[in-house]
Amino acid sequence: MICDPVDAANVFTVGDDMGWTTGFDYQAWAEDKQFHVKDVLVFNYPQGFHNVLVVNGSSLTNCVKESAFGTSGTFESGQDNLEIQIKSGNIFVISSVGQDCENGMKLKMTVTASPAPARASSLSIGDSEENSPIPAPSSGYRSKPW
Repeated sequence: MICDPVDAANVFTVGDDMGWTTGFDYQAWAEDKQFHVKDVLVFNYPQGFHNVLVVNGSSLTNCVKESAFGTSGTFESGQDNLEIQIKSGNIFVISSVGQDCENGMKLKMTVTASPAPARASSLSIGDSEENSPIPAPSSGYRSKPW
C-alpha cells in the first residue's frame, strides 16, 4: 500500500513550531485537535537527541521505554512523518531517550471516525490502554506489514 501524505485529511506538526522536545505540554497541544485515519503526524527533533516510540497506555503513564510493537514502533530520523492507519482509538507515543518522557515528551492522541468515508485501514489493533495502534511511516511506501 502506498502511503501518500497528499491524501491525508490533515498534517499535524506535533508541538507546532516547538517540535518534539522537552518542556512542552503535548496534551494541551492535542486537546483541541481532531485526528482521523490518513492524517499525518510530523515529529521534528534533533536526530540522536530524541525519538518517537509508540507505546501502550500504561507505558505512557509510567514512562516505560519499550515499544508495544517492538522495533517497528520506534522512529529516530528527526523528521518522522507518521500516517494514522486506524479509524478510531488511541495512539500513545513517548520519547525514550534519557529522561525525555519524564520531562514531558509523551502524547496521547484520540483518533475519531472521519466525517467523510475513509479508506479501509491496513491496521486494526484494538483500542485499549494496553494496545496502542501504531501509525505507519508516510515516507512513500510501507516496508513493514502493520
